[in-house]
Amino acid sequence: MPGAALLLRNGRPLGGALADVLVSDGAIAAIGTNLAAPAGTAVEDAGGALVLPGLVEAHTHLDKSLWGMGWRANDAGPGLLDKIDNERKLKRELDIDPARQSARQAALSAAHGSTHIRSHVDVDTDHGLWGIEGVMATRDSWREVVDIELVAFPQSGLMRRPGTLALMDAALSAGAEIVGGIDPCGIDRDPKGQLDAVFALCQKHGKPLDIHLHEPGEMGAFSMELIIERTRALGMAGQVVVSHAFCLGSPDRDLVEPLITQLAALDIGIMTTGSASRPVPAIKRLLAAGIRVCSGSDGIRDTWGPYGTADMLERAMLIGLRNNFRRDEDVALAFHACTQGGADVMRIADYGLAVGKAGDMVVVAGEVITHAIVAHPPRRLVVKCGRVVARDGVCLKPAP
Repeated sequence: MPGAALLLRNGRPLGGALADVLVSDGAIAAIGTNLAAPAGTAVEDAGGALVLPGLVEAHTHLDKSLWGMGWRANDAGPGLLDKIDNERKLKRELDIDPARQSARQAALSAAHGSTHIRSHVDVDTDHGLWGIEGVMATRDSWREVVDIELVAFPQSGLMRRPGTLALMDAALSAGAEIVGGIDPCGIDRDPKGQLDAVFALCQKHGKPLDIHLHEPGEMGAFSMELIIERTRALGMAGQVVVSHAFCLGSPDRDLVEPLITQLAALDIGIMTTGSASRPVPAIKRLLAAGIRVCSGSDGIRDTWGPYGTADMLERAMLIGLRNNFRRDEDVALAFHACTQGGADVMRIADYGLAVGKAGDMVVVAGEVITHAIVAHPPRRLVVKCGRVVARDGVCLKPAP
């Protein structure tokens, strides 16, 4: 995508001293005081507000949000399979069109300052590649606003629903960037079969893996060990992410610490939403071990639940609350998971507020970053590759 030219005056990059940021051809060309605007360069005044790098939504489900469809009372059953089966049934009944709904959530995310999104997209034998095709259309048509990458995700299970594996293969051939998986024991009840299958897809297509692992305690640790074994055996260090990883929230240190050691050695990333309803990984411990940690909104007002705003500053606050972060230096770890940590997991090479990096920025009121996180006011400006894509909390590209 061709970049634009922009001079952002009087901002405070990452809460530091006042400075200007010059973007040329979509990349940051200079950061300093009293920078000159070359001819043809748009100029915006940050008015002393914070300037942050674009936020990173590293785990969501763009194909299934009900955003903009009116309020619907949630009636999902109590268990994970109940929610999965209920959602699969309602997709056609409610016309949760993945192209329309993913565009609506992309606009919402952009308005809140996300410039990169990783979306898990359902692949199942009831709906085939409907979700993949819809989110791909959004990925292509919203590229100037937000970068989107797709995980081909067997939400309803892989081994328990024959035919899904062939659809996953087709989704990856069609252009999905990442292989997904889910609860090898708890959903498929065939951990060897599922993990052999998804790792084989990774090998066939040359794609990384991002697998949902909701399984708690010893069951989750068992599945994690199997993921670690295959990562090591197949030479896939640095190419695997485990999302949720609730087993790492176990209070049993003898269970958790050996897993952390192995995850760090193989550079396996961890995604946490800071869930309020399950044990969650302690991100301070993971980061101290050198593990890449990212975060995301997960579901946004869907058939699973009514919550979610796609605001990654609010998500940083929720992670801070869940991890009992109170000191600014600790809250900074939550912010890291929603910015650089997401970029590290998604392998975004040109990310960050530095010369030579992409001109993706968020301008937001706040005395310091922690203040912006806990208040998460509307974003004054959101900039993607030097173009203003949202202003005063509103995405400039209209959603369908």
